[in-house]
Amino acid sequence: MRHIAFDRLHNFRDVGGYSTSDGGVTRWGRLYRSDGLGKLAGADWVKFQTLGVRTVVDLRYPEEVARRGRVPEYDGLAYYNLSIEHRPYKQATIAPEIEPVRFLADRNAEVLADGVVEIGQALAVIAAARSTPVVIHCAAGKDRTGLLAALILALVGVDDEDIIADYALTEAAAPKFIADWQANPANPAITWPAYGRAPADAMRLTLKELAARYGSVHDYARDHLGADDALVAGLRARLLAP
Repeated sequence: MRHIAFDRLHNFRDVGGYSTSDGGVTRWGRLYRSDGLGKLAGADWVKFQTLGVRTVVDLRYPEEVARRGRVPEYDGLAYYNLSIEHRPYKQATIAPEIEPVRFLADRNAEVLADGVVEIGQALAVIAAARSTPVVIHCAAGKDRTGLLAALILALVGVDDEDIIADYALTEAAAPKFIADWQANPANPAITWPAYGRAPADAMRLTLKELAARYGSVHDYARDHLGADDALVAGLRARLLAP
């Protein structure tokens, strides 16, 4: 099962089971993607520990980590805070007339341009994690996490339609994100109807425009992220079944 149920985490899932263009398949239990792990407590924390995660890549701004907390410390954990987004914005209070597909693709393009150092570091961390499970996450596990997951899946040979479908699975968590936001009286009213959403066409447009600007995900990774053949081979070795 791709989604793993927690009480307070709404978007925790495994990226195993995707076929690659050369006949491979991504391993189950090697790479997870999630919303903010600062919510882990009680039974959720016990369940998380059973997964054997040894590496967490937190893609949030340091001030988000300070405000909302991070994964609890435990023996054997390697924790990295790599903020890949450099232009903060508030999705809840975006003007209601803003069209989400174009808006989200534009934000992804900004991250691809601005976050090359941190994205490259994240790929290197994941490639070096060997056989131990890794979690990548941001606040909702939607945009920053979705973009990094898309790059990883593309680099190991997963096709665009499966990458797009993986991104869009966040749609199932949108009602819970909205409920969480509305339950906090300190939060302003949601003005953007697309808050919490992950429309498939946003990732489709992101991948199309990435290819138009950079040539391909592999070209972008090589030329801008420092992801050479050895790093990509490392990703494939740890994420693909033999």
